[in-house]
Amino acid sequence: MTSPLPTLISRLLPATAAVAATLSLSACGSSMPPSGDPAAFGWLKPAPAPRSWHWSDLPGGDARMAYPPSWRPIISDPGTASAALRDADGEIVGYLNVTPQQGQETLANWSSFRPDHNRDEGDVDLRPIAAATDLPFRSGHGSCLIEDYRTSSDHAYREIACLVDGARATTVIVGAAPPDEWDRAGSVIERTISSFLT
Repeated sequence: MTSPLPTLISRLLPATAAVAATLSLSACGSSMPPSGDPAAFGWLKPAPAPRSWHWSDLPGGDARMAYPPSWRPIISDPGTASAALRDADGEIVGYLNVTPQQGQETLANWSSFRPDHNRDEGDVDLRPIAAATDLPFRSGHGSCLIEDYRTSSDHAYREIACLVDGARATTVIVGAAPPDEWDRAGSVIERTISSFLT
C-alpha cells in the first residue's frame, strides 16, 4: 500500500493545506463555517507540557511546540516545525505542525479562511465541526477550528487548526489524525495545542 505521507504533509502545512476526516456534521454535508462554539474547546487548558516531552522550535524562536517521546520530528517546509506518530507499518497516525502566519488569515476570519483554503487545495467532503475565537493560550489568545474532510488522494483526517496571536508572533498550529486513530492521537494533539507558545 502506498504511503499517504507526501500528501499528508502537503495538506497539513498551513501554507499549502490541511487535513481532516469525513465525519458527518449534518445530513446535508454542509461545508459552511461553523458558528462559534467555545464549549467544543473545553480541553484547551493552557499549561506547560509534561517534562518528559520534547520541543521543536520555529527558526528564530518565534514559537515552540511540545510532543511526547513516542512522536518524532519530521522534515517539512522550510521555516516550519513538524512531528509525527507512526504505526508499526510506518504509516502516519498523528501529525503536528507549526507555521508562521503567511497569508490573509486573521483571528476574525479563521473559521472561514481555513475551509476555503482547504477547498482551494482540492479537498472534499469538508465537515467543519466547531470554531471559536478569543481562546486562551499560554502566551496570548487565538482562534481555532475543528474540521473533518477527505484529501484529493482519498485519505480521511480530523484536524484541529489554531491561529494564535502570541507575545512574539502570530502562528498557526495544526494537529491531525485519521478518524480511526483519533482516540490514540487526539489527546496528544489537544495537549500539544494547550502547551503551545508563540
